[in-house]
Amino acid sequence: MPHAGEFELLVMLAVLRLGSGAYGVTVREELERETSRTLTLGTVYKTLGRLEAKGYLRSGASEPTAERGGRRKKLYQVTPAGLATIRYSLADLRRLAEGLNLELELL
Repeated sequence: MPHAGEFELLVMLAVLRLGSGAYGVTVREELERETSRTLTLGTVYKTLGRLEAKGYLRSGASEPTAERGGRRKKLYQVTPAGLATIRYSLADLRRLAEGLNLELELL
């Protein structure tokens, strides 16, 4: 099963957390709020596009909104393949961290 890179995993987790409100700006805000990263919107959109091309995300357009001048948002959703990749990647991290509680606390 393919594994996600670290940032790809973070982006997919942010999309999951945001549910139906996941689009580029909210994904960036979620990542900046919940991680120690400062990100450009371009970095987030590039990663969203790469994940969609891999089949881990799918996108669709929202209804036009007045606050966006009648434009639609491109909303993202994690696919079943994306969920499987998240599960495998997190399982690997958990296995590697298992038994390292004391060592990790000292960092």
